[in-house]
Amino acid sequence: MKLPIISGKKIIKFLSKNSFYIEGQKGSHIKMKKKNGKTLVTIIPLHKKIDPGTLLDILRQTKMEKEDLKDLK
Repeated sequence: MKLPIISGKKIIKFLSKNSFYIEGQKGSHIKMKKKNGKTLVTIIPLHKKIDPGTLLDILRQTKMEKEDLKDLK
């Protein structure tokens, strides 16, 4: 599956629907957390387009798969 080109705001909205919450912000970067036995943490840049490598890192850090993003556009 090819990764969609999406903004940081859409990723934040998607993660919020999946039990992540905003922990803080430093400049244009948002720190999000999820406590589910283990604490998962990721940093989301507030860019109009997130690079594919950055998006893959966010997915890896949040223990999600590419297929989870299929409805995002």
